Amino acid sequence: MMVIAVNNAPQRLRGRLAVWLLEIRAGVYLGRYSPRVRKRIWEEVEAGIGEGDAVMCWAAPNDQGFDFDTVGTNRRMPRDFDGLKLVSFAPRLESGEL
Repeated sequence: MMVIAVNNAPQRLRGRLAVWLLEIRAGVYLGRYSPRVRKRIWEEVEAGIGEGDAVMCWAAPNDQGFDFDTVGTNRRMPRDFDGLKLVSFAPRLESGEL
């Protein structure tokens, strides 16, 4: 199973994701594909995200039971910590932006 969540994504990308995946909430897509197809869908997200950001999570045979990847600018950034993938937060700038 895989989940993709997008923020500020272009309508074209959202439409393409809706063709392949079920949009269960605005900007949240769910589906079940092979690793090869999942990689191809993620390449489409990376190519079409523009000024937005996205995260994809999928089931994986590791200690956590899942893995995830991100694209675009977001305060939450994945970090490897002794084999576990965790999330660190970038500090906010005084202007309120990242």
